[in-house]
Amino acid sequence: MSRSQEFLHGCRDILPLILGAIPFGIIFGTLAVAAGLSPLQAMGMSALVFAGSAQFIAITLLGGGVGAAVVLLTTFVVNLRHALYSAALQPFVRHLPGRWRVPLAFWLTDEAFAVVQHRYARDDASPYKHWFFLGAALTMYLSWQVSTLIGVIFGQAVPNVAAWGLDFAMIATFIGIAVPMMRSCPQVASAVVAGLVALATWSLPYKLGLLAAALAGIVVGVWLERRAERALAGEDRA
Repeated sequence: MSRSQEFLHGCRDILPLILGAIPFGIIFGTLAVAAGLSPLQAMGMSALVFAGSAQFIAITLLGGGVGAAVVLLTTFVVNLRHALYSAALQPFVRHLPGRWRVPLAFWLTDEAFAVVQHRYARDDASPYKHWFFLGAALTMYLSWQVSTLIGVIFGQAVPNVAAWGLDFAMIATFIGIAVPMMRSCPQVASAVVAGLVALATWSLPYKLGLLAAALAGIVVGVWLERRAERALAGEDRA
């Protein structure tokens, strides 16, 4: 396929996931205004941070009067998953020049990774798969800015939009992204442990339960992966 075809296919393939992200962006805009951010600050956070879950956690912590160090640490841990996304895609983009890798890394999201890794997994010789990546990521970025703007406007005109339950759409989207990717016992176990820890630590302040759940899931997943690798190595030697 040509560059333009790859780009347009990327824009097309991410559209179903964007439908789930739009309500999330609207809610962020309303909550950001309610938390005391100006419209310009709310839009600036979406433009420069571009990480939905981290943005929600940040405004929640800022609204609770938490210090900058806790906000930075919490958002850093929450966004560690992007390091895994980058590691998974690195073999496919390492040949690209910096002018490509830098913006693609910034625009990499859960939704973009979900569609892009499927594209790279297809066994074809297209040299323009990074244009598919660009189309998917850029479409997601622009939709997030628009939905945040809608939320900012609604947050000033319509009271308590967050109580409408629109955030369920994003939860359903994340479930749709994560579940098909759980193809091994360590992955399933990691998700189950993280979910149980999140429920058990729900009452902890400053979203510390989320940090505990993420760390518990990572530890269990890595431990089981290494255990499986050692077992496989033992079988090979036998």
